Amino acid sequence: MCRNIRCLHNFEPPTTDDEVREAALQFVRKVSGSTHPSRANTPAFEQAIDEIAAATRRMLDQLVTAAPPKTREAEAIKGRARHEARMQREVRLRTAAP
Repeated sequence: MCRNIRCLHNFEPPTTDDEVREAALQFVRKVSGSTHPSRANTPAFEQAIDEIAAATRRMLDQLVTAAPPKTREAEAIKGRARHEARMQREVRLRTAAP
């Protein structure tokens, strides 16, 4: 999965529409292979973002869980720890003797 698309389910405070739209934008960029569509493709690009955001919002509103809500701060800390571990693996691989 694209690292820029974040989990949006089960947060306190709840996921905002802006967060949902940002995830939809990242998805459309990934699928289209374009960060900025041409003028001719902008309407299709925007329509896809709107439709994906709406579907995502519907899904998030229907999901249920017994797990305690997550906080953005705790998830950010976990994300930084994963990034550090990934970078350490990269350094080990690049500096390993052939």
